[in-house]
Amino acid sequence: MQVLQVQLEVGPDPAEVGRARRWARSRLAGSGIGDDEPLAETLILLISELVTNAVVHTGCPAVLRMLFGEPGVRVEVADASGRAPARRQAAGDDTGGRGLELVDGLADRWGWQPEGAGKRIWCEVDRAEKAEADRVADGQETRGAIREPRVYL
Repeated sequence: MQVLQVQLEVGPDPAEVGRARRWARSRLAGSGIGDDEPLAETLILLISELVTNAVVHTGCPAVLRMLFGEPGVRVEVADASGRAPARRQAAGDDTGGRGLELVDGLADRWGWQPEGAGKRIWCEVDRAEKAEADRVADGQETRGAIREPRVYL
């Protein structure tokens, strides 16, 4: 299996989140994932959340990596803070505290691990065609079926 990896160094400034999104969009397009594909929008939202968490909660520079392979795309954000990511419970009017809940709801898999003196948080999103092919192969045909949408509050 061939994997393409690209990475971007991100400074400890919240303005870097927008730069990371623009960079990621161009890399997604270069890998054949169009701006209008749901996969692209999901990945950009995940990247935005992970980079924001790294920049805002650690105050450290970070490295954003995207790995393209099978079954989909893996996003990693590494930073120099050894503090573990923590889910927060946001109240209705809170403007923050929902990042890891979004990651959990949007990604097919996610986690984190220590890396040197810091950590790496990662998530993976499968390509829809691959996930659909797996369901068909497993006898769980969904063509024409109406599936419940995910709801995020």
